[in-house]
Amino acid sequence: MDWLYSLFVEHSALQAVIVLSLISAIGLGLGKVRVCGISLGVTFVFFTGILSGHFGLSIDPQMLNYAESFGLVLFVYALGLQVGPGFFSSFRQGGVQLNLLAIGVVLVGTLLAVLGSYACGISLPDMVGILCGATTNTPALGAAQQTLKQLGLETSTPALGCAVTYPLGVVGVILAILLMRKVMVRKEDLEVKEKENENKTYIAAFQVHNPAIFNMSIKEIGALKNYPKFVISRLWRDGNVSIPTSDKVIKEGDRLLVITSEKNAPALTVLFGEQEHTDWNKEDIDWNAIDSQLISQRIVVTRPELNGKKLGSLHLRNHYGINISRVYRSGVQLLATAELTLQLGDRLTVVGEAASIHNVEKVLGNAIKSLKEPNLVAVFVGIILGLALGAVPISIPGISAPVKLGLAGGPIIVGILIGTFGPRMHMVTYTTRSANLMLRALGLSLYLACLGLDAGAHFFETVFRPEGALWIAVGFALTVIPVLIVGVVAFKWAKVDFGSVTGMLCGSMANPMALNYANDTIPGDNPSVAYATVYPLCMFIRVIIAQVLLMFFLHG
Repeated sequence: MDWLYSLFVEHSALQAVIVLSLISAIGLGLGKVRVCGISLGVTFVFFTGILSGHFGLSIDPQMLNYAESFGLVLFVYALGLQVGPGFFSSFRQGGVQLNLLAIGVVLVGTLLAVLGSYACGISLPDMVGILCGATTNTPALGAAQQTLKQLGLETSTPALGCAVTYPLGVVGVILAILLMRKVMVRKEDLEVKEKENENKTYIAAFQVHNPAIFNMSIKEIGALKNYPKFVISRLWRDGNVSIPTSDKVIKEGDRLLVITSEKNAPALTVLFGEQEHTDWNKEDIDWNAIDSQLISQRIVVTRPELNGKKLGSLHLRNHYGINISRVYRSGVQLLATAELTLQLGDRLTVVGEAASIHNVEKVLGNAIKSLKEPNLVAVFVGIILGLALGAVPISIPGISAPVKLGLAGGPIIVGILIGTFGPRMHMVTYTTRSANLMLRALGLSLYLACLGLDAGAHFFETVFRPEGALWIAVGFALTVIPVLIVGVVAFKWAKVDFGSVTGMLCGSMANPMALNYANDTIPGDNPSVAYATVYPLCMFIRVIIAQVLLMFFLHG
């Protein structure tokens, strides 16, 4: 049985791989179990690691440090790539208000943590760990641990603080949402209301009766100032339908099918003359049956050389007599204007004759198989750049030692920047959703397994000490109080709908488990939209603020 001993107990690279794989497999399996509709998901790997460490299982310290660091880097970089495309666009329109409220949750929690550290006699490193658990934010814990290593301080106690407060961190947000719903929310507050979205396309038909645009080309009409952007998908004249090019001259009595946003319809009615009352936005419209000469087809951009090019630079309408009415990107519908920058994986709705669409397919690629092969070069180059950025010392007034973004901060910033601006620099950064989820899950599982294994040796003795109960109570307060304060402000004072409030709160607390509960109990997709709007910025702020707190107060 020596071989079994060497596999599970004797420290070696092989033993480390087996132990971490075993912890991850058991944790992920248990994570699928739901209690009262709530599951901890990948977080169960953390608790499986704690139990393993408690019962004496261990791996070589250097292997533990390597696997933990690599897992954290992989997770935060893939996370940055995923949230990057929506990071800057989240500041538009209502996103600014939601992000300000979410930042309020972060700042209130941080302020309470600092005050609690002094009031309860809890050391700041331990309090930062408690805060990370209370906000279910393991990347922030990783950043804090890297900072403590730079300062030459103990890194295991913050992990213990995170471990003992994490379960109530998950449940606390749900309890706060339940309390707000019980006390403040009426039935009519839960009714789904249409939200204005500048990306949401709207289809309308107009009849041309405005003499000011008679005999003007579409290009000339589009250049008129004080009118919104639009795309003319079809033109009916004398019983015939056509795809109008930019040089097409508009005449009195023409019927136009226009793609725009709903808020712009009144302005376009003034421009063209009259809007028809037919509803062109129903999902069951058979576009191919409306005009038998034309077909409508979705084509996927898969040619790398088109990545970062503007749609108008391809001149598809004039060269092939087709029209691109809409663009779908990461589940978001975009208006197909000439200024739109294309990215690999964009799905274009193309209208035209069958032969013309076949030619456009050749231009755009439409080779789905090529998108299923992730570009790993961008992943590894991004990790290198992220680690390089994380190692750059940054001087902050009032702090004697320079701050470094570290293993967590550097890669997430580079991931966000590459995810956002990579296509504009013609970098092929596209990865399928499944590939990104795989990278994130693999990295997070490795990191949590190592974190739990390291913290497990002293976990239960910490929980059952008097300070263990204090940590749990403080952690619960750090979860519930900021959520309730900002939730009431958002709902009662800022007049944000309750669905968006819950999504904002879940996103600011990095709590997908609470979001699942909100989605199950609140109609509409407002919780998910609000979560996605605030999550990138809040994740970034929490990762950075954990480091700045420790640097400022411990090395100031």
